[in-house]
Amino acid sequence: MTKLSVNVNKFATLRNARGGNIPDVTQAVKDCEQFGAQGITVHPRPDERHIRYKDVREIRPLITTEFNIEGNPIPSFIQLVLEVKPDQVTLVPDAHDAITSNAGWDTHRFARELKEWVSIFKDAGIRTSLFVDPDPTMIRAAAITGTDRVELYTEAYASMYGQDRHKAIEPYVRAAQTAAACSLGLNAGHDLNLENVAFFHRTIPGLLEVSIGHALICESIYLGLENTIQMYLRRLADF
Repeated sequence: MTKLSVNVNKFATLRNARGGNIPDVTQAVKDCEQFGAQGITVHPRPDERHIRYKDVREIRPLITTEFNIEGNPIPSFIQLVLEVKPDQVTLVPDAHDAITSNAGWDTHRFARELKEWVSIFKDAGIRTSLFVDPDPTMIRAAAITGTDRVELYTEAYASMYGQDRHKAIEPYVRAAQTAAACSLGLNAGHDLNLENVAFFHRTIPGLLEVSIGHALICESIYLGLENTIQMYLRRLADF
């Protein structure tokens, strides 16, 4: 079964919009796990416009499944991850002013830096994953850094899914095959939702984890959080 890691950033976005502590992000984490989530993801950014570094520290001792922290490996992020020691760190090349992640790593251009960052986290006993486009050359270069996994950036798949899902998923199948040939674990995320995640899961070999936040929280407004998480789990189940 592909694991579902719920990204709780949007709970913090809603809280920050009004001030105070509603919704309570720590309670949201506990609820998501109680409702069946097999992991929790956060993506703290330097401006703390959603998840704050303080939230990350408060969330860590509450998590009973897996904790995944995403982000650009700037010094403050590296320090936070080494302090909190999540189960997994996913390195993402997002600019400080990016609304959301919008590209994977150029693993050729940043090969030296990525190898250094991966080494730092692995020495601390933290599993590493690199956010990449579904490009076999980038995945092969990612393997050279020593990373444990890659996370496929799925925005292109999600955008094309409604037009031609078979064509949309072709690059991701090739990417998954390349990752397997390089002995890399495979994660995926970005714009996956209740409509498109089941086909992705069924078609991509070796998919270990999906990280879903924005769509899941939006769907929860209509369907309820517990029901939405359970719907994702059914779509990710192996039959």
